[in-house]
Amino acid sequence: MTRANRIKTQLESHFQPTRLDVIDESEAHHGHAGWREGGGTHIAVTIDAEELKPLSRVAAHRAIYSALGQELSDGLHALRITIV
Repeated sequence: MTRANRIKTQLESHFQPTRLDVIDESEAHHGHAGWREGGGTHIAVTIDAEELKPLSRVAAHRAIYSALGQELSDGLHALRITIV
């Protein structure tokens, strides 16, 4: 399973979003810091979840980081989050 798929599964489990897009953007960062062969280093997430709506932007991002803690520890270099 790819990192993007693991992230999607984790976010679905934690937040039951009505919309969730998880895109591996690693190839666009080839040669930049944190990039590694095989991808999974730069991920973009767009999420719409009721649980996140009442939270401030910082609190919502913290909730997502908490849900993805293991991925961040395991080499996820960049996470771009859009909350809709």
